[in-house]
Amino acid sequence: MVLVNKVRYSARFFLITIFPWLFIIVGILIKIQSPGPIFFVQARTGLDGKVFNCIKFRTMKVNDQADTMQATKDDPRKFPIGSFMRSMNIDEFPQFFNVLKGDMSLVGTRPPTLDEWNKYSPYYRSRLSIKPGITGMWQVSGRSNIVDFDEVVKLDNKYINNWNIWLDIKILFKTVFNV
Repeated sequence: MVLVNKVRYSARFFLITIFPWLFIIVGILIKIQSPGPIFFVQARTGLDGKVFNCIKFRTMKVNDQADTMQATKDDPRKFPIGSFMRSMNIDEFPQFFNVLKGDMSLVGTRPPTLDEWNKYSPYYRSRLSIKPGITGMWQVSGRSNIVDFDEVVKLDNKYINNWNIWLDIKILFKTVFNV
């Protein structure tokens, strides 16, 4: 528990000292390239089916399909800085607020959209027997190469069944150096 508290305090320090500058710079770049909000907020499903608002930096032009159609590599809805933010995973940084609110964890399974959740079988729903995370086994196991959702669920269940603090630390390090 002491280690968990140290991680939380470190995250808060990071959010208070570094995040404001990142948010200001990214916010200005988004506003210069695309009118509309700085953040993209989408209802996602969390622990045991609880719905929460997942926050990301907006990387696409405001459009009607943002909640229903996943972006593709060369998606024309993305604006230039948005493509860069996605390639560097900068668009994910606002999810630290979801972690501080208690909706997400640093490490866990990715939170599905409501539409995805509603289509899940009980086996797929087992992925959310823990809080969803900003990063996880899928992200550090070659996420762009894993296209079979059953394989994603296997990785998620492997994480859930083998969880310990050292596994989280290993995944966090792999995230920083590999993703």
